[in-house]
Amino acid sequence: MFGIYIVISAVLVVLLNNFFDIFSLSHSWWLTPLLLVAFVFGFVILHGLAILIMIFTANLKKPPKGTKLFRFFIKTALPFVLRVVRVEVETEGTEKLPQNTPVLVVCNHQHDFDPVIMYSVFPDAHLAFIGKKDIYDERPVIARAMHRLECLPIDRENDREAAKTIIKAIKMLKDGVASIGLFPEGYVSKSCELLPFRNGSLKIALKSQVPVAVCVINNTREIAKNFFRRKTKIQFRLLDVITPDRYEGMHTAELGEIIHNQMQTALDEIRK
Repeated sequence: MFGIYIVISAVLVVLLNNFFDIFSLSHSWWLTPLLLVAFVFGFVILHGLAILIMIFTANLKKPPKGTKLFRFFIKTALPFVLRVVRVEVETEGTEKLPQNTPVLVVCNHQHDFDPVIMYSVFPDAHLAFIGKKDIYDERPVIARAMHRLECLPIDRENDREAAKTIIKAIKMLKDGVASIGLFPEGYVSKSCELLPFRNGSLKIALKSQVPVAVCVINNTREIAKNFFRRKTKIQFRLLDVITPDRYEGMHTAELGEIIHNQMQTALDEIRK
């Protein structure tokens, strides 16, 4: 999107010249690039303002609206934002993600930045994450952004409420509303070691009968430490796509063990 803003800005400078004859001025050698930068900077600010307006106007008590437009703004802003904060994502296997069908995307969880990286890696996957209810209670701005993205809060300490969230996620997949992003560990791993799974969350796959994309992410905890100062390299891999015929007849514990083993093996390889 940044490249498009540069092109549009260049066109505007040329059009402006028709009214003010900018290029013929003696000081046009600095005025022209200054106007170009000003236009680009203005477009970037407007882009950011549009995102903020959509976040602050989100109503958590009503179904999310304008999700396609909000996803477009996020999708086009993320590459620029990651470049500015000096984050480089090394991907592998992402081309294996099924297209034009809802998917359950499962991944390990090292930091709150993980969903941001996954949105940048799968810009067209229409992902809606299941996030802890605490976010909706303690971080209203992030909660509103998540609501715009059709994310679902889950109360990990209340089994009945957690079951309701899982049922909503199953319905979203069956209805083709969105793909679901899930961190089956249930918590951020502060040590970055893979934690035991809450296998009950994998009922989402068994009940909706959608492909399960198994992913791993590494080094996201370093982003906050390196912010702007130095480059942070993130490793992201899509390991496997487990189709419904492969997990047919399995219990959640069996499917969880397969996924956990795949993630652990991949993380061991990455860290070597």
